[in-house]
Amino acid sequence: MKFGTRAIHAGQEPDPTTGAIMTPIYQTSTYVQESPGKHKGYAYARGKNPTRVALEKCIASLENAKYGLCFSSGQGAEDTILKLLRPGDEVIATDDIYGGSYRMFTKVFAHFGIKFHFVNMHDANDIRKHVNENTRMLWVETPTNPLMKIIDIKVCSEIAKLHNLILVVDNTFASPYLQNPLDLGASIVMHSATKYLGGHSDVVMGAACTNDDKLYEELAFITNSCGPVPGPMDSFLVIRGLKTLHVRMQAHCKNGKEIAHFLKNHPRIDKVYWPGFEDHPNHKIAKEQMRDFGGMLSFIMKGNSMEDAFKVAAATKVFALAESLGGVESLIGHPASMTHASIPKEEREIRCVRFTDSFECRN
Repeated sequence: MKFGTRAIHAGQEPDPTTGAIMTPIYQTSTYVQESPGKHKGYAYARGKNPTRVALEKCIASLENAKYGLCFSSGQGAEDTILKLLRPGDEVIATDDIYGGSYRMFTKVFAHFGIKFHFVNMHDANDIRKHVNENTRMLWVETPTNPLMKIIDIKVCSEIAKLHNLILVVDNTFASPYLQNPLDLGASIVMHSATKYLGGHSDVVMGAACTNDDKLYEELAFITNSCGPVPGPMDSFLVIRGLKTLHVRMQAHCKNGKEIAHFLKNHPRIDKVYWPGFEDHPNHKIAKEQMRDFGGMLSFIMKGNSMEDAFKVAAATKVFALAESLGGVESLIGHPASMTHASIPKEEREIRCVRFTDSFECRN
């Protein structure tokens, strides 16, 4: 079954009572039981809701996964995944990472005795040299936020399997239309479903998928126990958004390519980070593991002046200055003062220089 057909139909059947073609919004907190403990699969909505279940099945289908889970936000998905860890465990994460993830790792979970190493994952040797007896998880974004680093998921999978690690891939920037990390060996793939999956800037949600029975059981237990679940209305909105994911991503890719080339040829632009350029680090890997290069890009102006960056970000007419991505609207942001403000300035600069000066992957 083709991707677009699955996006429209997977996990969804006409309502058996009315024949409604769209999955109903089951706006209920509890379900009547035939006798104590005997029910039709639904007892309390924190555990399961039919609207949410339909969405989870659809996202799992798009990621070629056996299981899917949805959460109240992308950060809710991350929080649940990190709760697989125990004090003393260590995580190797990409150094170019979403600011909210960095904040959660260093300001929340580090307090519980979990150690995080932020490494230059587009060079696989940097990953290998940080693995030790306490390493439990590899955390990958690809493309990364905001420098669009491409990380080789297959190589990360080989390292993870060799050392019995959980490989988590944040697939938000690519979406399942462009990339399927589970097919490349990932243990868990996660999304901020707020972005491309929802696609209309009107819902906040997270998602995670896996083919591993044990991991699913653990994640489902944590989800039911801790309760980071989305409501039925939000689930309905993302179901609706998924139905156009394939056509929206085609437009995102086309428009992203045109803007990337326009900026690259602009006299006031110094560097443009977009994986579709042949000189982009790991461009060949992007061609192998992605079906296209997406609608996300970042750029640095000549002189790299904060004042100039602010002027450009605030002066656009079609692009709106706002956080987030993946909606039908075009957005522009300044990561250092917005999405990545929680990362110390010196660390942001080191990572940017390291990537800008490196143009080949040493696997």
